[in-house]
Amino acid sequence: MQNDNEPASSREGVRDRNGKMSGGTAKKSRGAKPKPHESKLYDNLVPAYQALWPAVARRRIQHNLNSLNIAAGTKVLEVGVGTGLSLDAYPEHANVTGVDLSESMLAEAEELIEQRGWKHVSVQPMNAEELTFEDASFDLVTSFHTISVVSHPDRMMRELVRVCRPGGKILVINHFRSPNPLIARVVDSAGSLTRHLGWRTDLNVDELLNELPIQVIRCQKSNPLSLFRVLIAERKA
Repeated sequence: MQNDNEPASSREGVRDRNGKMSGGTAKKSRGAKPKPHESKLYDNLVPAYQALWPAVARRRIQHNLNSLNIAAGTKVLEVGVGTGLSLDAYPEHANVTGVDLSESMLAEAEELIEQRGWKHVSVQPMNAEELTFEDASFDLVTSFHTISVVSHPDRMMRELVRVCRPGGKILVINHFRSPNPLIARVVDSAGSLTRHLGWRTDLNVDELLNELPIQVIRCQKSNPLSLFRVLIAERKA
């Protein structure tokens, strides 16, 4: 994830495992920089994130990426890549760029990329609400368990759509507010606590997608007992 003190040059390119800049077309900053505390909060969560992620998300992410039949040469952007624990779910014939706000998490991701010898993956610090890539830069845009932890989920969702090419796919896996009123009220009651910890439980998926130029292909729970929903959409022309 991006830091206010990060040099502009590193925000406008993609950093590979050797620290060199490469990757998709970037553009100058589109607005406000991330607040310093936003990066620091997630820097402090790295150990817990590393421990919990495999149990919470790994199988779900792998299954849904497999369902997309990602073709050779596909340009993929993962927003909120964290420490890179989802990166091995992508086929090596794709070109994957990961962005995140947390410098500490990205350091872990870079170490993983180095260890695995992945030539098809690069990462860079960036704010999910202010992506610096040009419009329609990617064939597939993904984000896993990130949109409910940013300050402005609607801005992030617009950015995911903006950088996806017409006909490209968007895959988001996240907790969204339950359509069941009873469940929603119970979960909402914990809202003040979860916001203090850094995420929200009241994110309404219909409001989030309202008026965006996408066609929703699927938006449902991965299984009846799951707390999370899988959203797959196609970017309209």
